[in-house]
Amino acid sequence: SEKAIIIDGNIAREVPFTSIVTVSDIPELIIERLRNNPEIDSTLFVRSIYRSLQHNLFFDSVLTDNDLIDRLSEIVPVNGLIQQDERIITKGEIVDREKYQVLLSLKAEYEDQLKGSTYYFGILAGQIILVTIALLAMVLFLIFFRKDVWRSYKKIVLINCIILLMVGITAITVRTHVDWIYLVPLCLAPIIIRVFFDTGMAIFVHIITVILIGFLVPNSFEYVFFQLIAGIITIVSVRDLQKRSQFFMTSLFIFLTYIFLMIGFTLIQHGSLAEINSLNLAMFGGSALLTLFAYPFIFIIEKGFNMTTDISLLEYADTNSKLLRRLANEAPGTFQHAIQVANLAEEAIRYIGGNALLTRAGALYHDIGKLYNPAFFTENQTVGNNPHDKLSYKESVNILRNHVTKGISMAKKHKLPVQIIDFIKTHHGTKKADYFFLKYKEDHPGDTIDESEFRYPGPEPFSKETAVVMMADAVEAASRSMKQPDKKQIDSLVENLIDKQLAENQYSFSAITLGEISKVKAIFKKRLMNIYHLRVEYPDEKKEK
Repeated sequence: SEKAIIIDGNIAREVPFTSIVTVSDIPELIIERLRNNPEIDSTLFVRSIYRSLQHNLFFDSVLTDNDLIDRLSEIVPVNGLIQQDERIITKGEIVDREKYQVLLSLKAEYEDQLKGSTYYFGILAGQIILVTIALLAMVLFLIFFRKDVWRSYKKIVLINCIILLMVGITAITVRTHVDWIYLVPLCLAPIIIRVFFDTGMAIFVHIITVILIGFLVPNSFEYVFFQLIAGIITIVSVRDLQKRSQFFMTSLFIFLTYIFLMIGFTLIQHGSLAEINSLNLAMFGGSALLTLFAYPFIFIIEKGFNMTTDISLLEYADTNSKLLRRLANEAPGTFQHAIQVANLAEEAIRYIGGNALLTRAGALYHDIGKLYNPAFFTENQTVGNNPHDKLSYKESVNILRNHVTKGISMAKKHKLPVQIIDFIKTHHGTKKADYFFLKYKEDHPGDTIDESEFRYPGPEPFSKETAVVMMADAVEAASRSMKQPDKKQIDSLVENLIDKQLAENQYSFSAITLGEISKVKAIFKKRLMNIYHLRVEYPDEKKEK
């Protein structure tokens, strides 16, 4: 029972806490005592003496606090003792939770003894040097091999956030429940990096992450080996990630990898599978299941960092999407043109190297601005009905130019990613609307012409993908004007159109080489042999001169 210490002068004595009576308790006690004595009116008796009652025992908070401090100081902050020269663990022995805590305690005591000494600062400096070298290796890799990533602030932030997240979760797990260390879904990192970047980047970031975590965990060699192999298998399994169902297969591959690794280590250490740790087996399964959270993480990163993945691009490239169905219904000619451009551009970019899925999606949406005035574009017109006949050349050019700006507005309204909007912006670059420019020049031979009024707003393509779509757009559109196309006409058409764009410096910022442009021409010539749509013929600029 709880006790109180009563100090009377210099004498202190302990009494049960329940034996202490307050003034408010007196009436009840008197009534209880006089209940069997009817000669005395207990109520009147209580009233007569209650007012004269006074406390003769007082609480001393200062002495109480001092006593509490003394008692707390007597508590030993250790669990168990290690005798001098006692063996803690032997070579090859499994580090379980109890022994790991002993080792941590030994480390903490050793560090406490070193605090303030040159040895402590030396250890700290060593840790900083090792971590810095690991991070410096990643920086050098980005500078020399992935300059596109190094120049992108948001990509650098994304990579660092993923590394810090994995290291942070592991550090917390080690300090709180070290037995759960294998439950940490470290394979999330290579999945996310692979989806947003490429295989090489995913492997390198995973290696750096595992190396940094190796400083924190027990059995670091075993842990690093497990995670490196599992990470590589993970990256291989998501190499062509295009369906959500592949996440389940990846999770299964991760679990199977962990199982085989565990079997191998158990046989090496014990020579028998009887010693397999069932808790670790369960945690491997849990870790594999937790990698399924990669899908919602990818969605969050896409929105937060304004980046796209192949999974999203597949959804955008679906011709049954709302915007593309509208294009098919309201501007069927433009829709067919977009599909042909997508086919041409996708095959070409696959041949020269690039993101084929992004190219296809961008090509499908590049002309959505024509939805505002579909009848003013040749592919949507019927024979003998051209609304441009009622407009001046400059008015017609404005309508053509506006399909770019209108397309950008429509894409933003429908929340298309920036990567697709780039194709809408650049598919005409800063080229002239040649047909109306030459017609205006023909009708106004003596006028000084401001060419900027006949040029598209730009900018010029700034990637291989956008450059190839510009080429495919021009070639496919012009090929419709050939009345009886043959190989010679197609060769001449492709060569002249692309060479003209090249001469106008439309590809200066796209990092596409002359060799790659030659390959693109060859692909276009091959595919255009089966396209025989008619389109308004352009006036011969050479004759005008």
